[in-house]
Amino acid sequence: MNEFVEQFLLESRELINQAIDDLMALEEKPGDRESLDGAFRAFHTLKGAAGIVEFAAMARTLHAAEDILALLRSSTRPVAPNVLNECLACLDLTSRWLDAMQANGGTPPAAEADADEMIARLVGSMDIDESEMPAAPAPPGGDWLNRLRNAAGDQFSGTLTAVRLAPDPEAFFHGSDPLSAIADLPELLIVDLVLTNPAISLEAMNTFSCNLEILALTKAPIVEIRKALHGFGDRAEICPLIPSGIPARDADHLARATAVLEAQVGLLREDASGGLLGRLSSAGRTSANTLRYLGRSALAGEIEAALAIALAQEKSGPLIAAIERTLETATKSKQSTNIPTVQIVPPRALRVDMDRIDALVKLTGELLVVKNTIGHVAKQLQNHEGPEAIASALHDQHARFDRLTAELQRAVLRIRVLPLRTVFRRFPRLVREIAGDVGKAARLITEGEGTEADATIVDALFEPLLHVLRNALDHGIETSEERTSAGKPAMGTVILRGRQDAENILIEIEDDGAGIDVDRIRTFAAARGIASEEALSAMTDAEAVDLIFAACFSTAATVTDLSGRGVGMDSVRAAVGRLGGTAAVRSRLGIGTTVSLVLPFSLMMTRVMTVEAAGQAFGLPLDSVVETTIVSRSAIVPIGSGQAFVLRERAIPLINLAEALGLTRDEADLQTAKIVVVSTSGQIGGLEVDRLGERLDVMLKPMEGLLGGMRSVSGTTLLGDGRVLVVLDLQELFA
Repeated sequence: MNEFVEQFLLESRELINQAIDDLMALEEKPGDRESLDGAFRAFHTLKGAAGIVEFAAMARTLHAAEDILALLRSSTRPVAPNVLNECLACLDLTSRWLDAMQANGGTPPAAEADADEMIARLVGSMDIDESEMPAAPAPPGGDWLNRLRNAAGDQFSGTLTAVRLAPDPEAFFHGSDPLSAIADLPELLIVDLVLTNPAISLEAMNTFSCNLEILALTKAPIVEIRKALHGFGDRAEICPLIPSGIPARDADHLARATAVLEAQVGLLREDASGGLLGRLSSAGRTSANTLRYLGRSALAGEIEAALAIALAQEKSGPLIAAIERTLETATKSKQSTNIPTVQIVPPRALRVDMDRIDALVKLTGELLVVKNTIGHVAKQLQNHEGPEAIASALHDQHARFDRLTAELQRAVLRIRVLPLRTVFRRFPRLVREIAGDVGKAARLITEGEGTEADATIVDALFEPLLHVLRNALDHGIETSEERTSAGKPAMGTVILRGRQDAENILIEIEDDGAGIDVDRIRTFAAARGIASEEALSAMTDAEAVDLIFAACFSTAATVTDLSGRGVGMDSVRAAVGRLGGTAAVRSRLGIGTTVSLVLPFSLMMTRVMTVEAAGQAFGLPLDSVVETTIVSRSAIVPIGSGQAFVLRERAIPLINLAEALGLTRDEADLQTAKIVVVSTSGQIGGLEVDRLGERLDVMLKPMEGLLGGMRSVSGTTLLGDGRVLVVLDLQELFA
């Protein structure tokens, strides 16, 4: 991928984020003209960028959205929710196109078809008042759209824009050519010419006068047609048409139509002694007409074909099967439209503040000074000058070099950081959609969006945060009626906040919902076999609440798209653990719940403890090390296929590191075992090693190429003696 395309991707993503922010602000304040203007500018700039890289599908899709926003800017009406939804969907589609370009280096092959569908939805979202339509002379001879529909036939259902041009009769003398202007319209489908005075015969017609009414159909967006016919003023009437797809504003029509189709299936399944042919005809025609109303002519044709077969066989089976296939198709279409996209493609480019680049340049200069000084000391050694002066100089330069190296590490890490708003800004819309799906009213408040963390951490946060927010909306926030009866505001509040805490990043998701019922947790945990009733009774409330992170745990009575499978909070702790962090929860019944995620500032720079096993050096993340101990081998007992030992009245599972990694063990100490006690995913375990080492600050290099899929390894670094230190992933090692 060339630098030009990379710059396009980077700038386009920033513009998409800007447009999303403005559109979400419009949802809060539909009459906010500043946000509307900001969204319009973002769409306009995006469209221009797409044109520069010759991405035609993206350009015309954004052109259609820009046209809608332009109409809204010239209107006094507040922005309708359905228009916002389709503009946001347009940005989602644009993001997916950018992801495909980043992955493959070219435009997606299905972009044109996706663009046609998105443009149709955008046009359908606008409910334009007659007062806002361009003025035009009344069409002679009746409704021109009906005449155009008759002339176009099947092509009419798939078009986006209809045009009626009533040119000045003296147009030719004014240097204007109306027919040429119509012929040059983009994506023109048909043209229909009508004499303004049908009583005049062709032989008597004045060929120097333009006494014509020109009707046309085109697939181009309305804004392109307006530009093309701008010179004709109010003599050009341009009408956006509802396409054959289901308009977004008529989403409720799909639900009503589905109910009608289901009723026809029920009618056909009735166990009646007579009247089968009448029921077949009624159900078939009703179903076909319903589908035609939705613009599904092809499905209506299938229903009519099935009706003919059913009437010939005098059986309802073929017609029932056809209607049920139609219902399945409609349901899938609706789901594919409404499900938000959550795929993440990590950015390959970052914008870096110039001050941070200047800091690197300054450090580079200081390192050069140290290098030159060490070179001077080396010459002194060659000249056999005084060893005491040389030792003092080396000591001073080592201290200076150590300081500069630490500063350089920090400066490099600061270049890789992103603000949390990069991931936080994705959630207001998702929270709104999820709350709507579960029939609840909720708002999201974000705090600490400027808090920075390593780009790898920020990119990986989306999935665990999405699971926590889903859980808060589905299980935590009550319905409006329940909240009102409990003396709470009808709308629930979820707060997503981030802040830096020493060397870590703390993220909290707090809701003011019903809180966690500890007794209910214990009941479900016992029913699902998470723990025995005796163990549950001995747990404190905090320990019982922590069971929501257990695998396969769920309090949902039924499985839905959002919950019930018992993988949500379990996957949260696992994902956070892979990042070297921890997840915890605290709750007060009737007050609310807070989930806390503690993550390292960076994955590249980490502190490790070195150990040796089978003669090789390994690193253990220091944040996971609880303590080191030496125990008698007589205290290690077999449990099943494994081993365990007791430490302060607690049984701890034990893994021999050399055996776990498939290495040949050195001759073991027969009397004692050196053990590193570690904590991972909330569980305590022990690692038996041959030798304990030191603590180091290291810059991890991730495993790449053929070694990229190696389990139980986080990365590698070099030790001072030139050996490779393999840093272990304890979560995978104990999995």
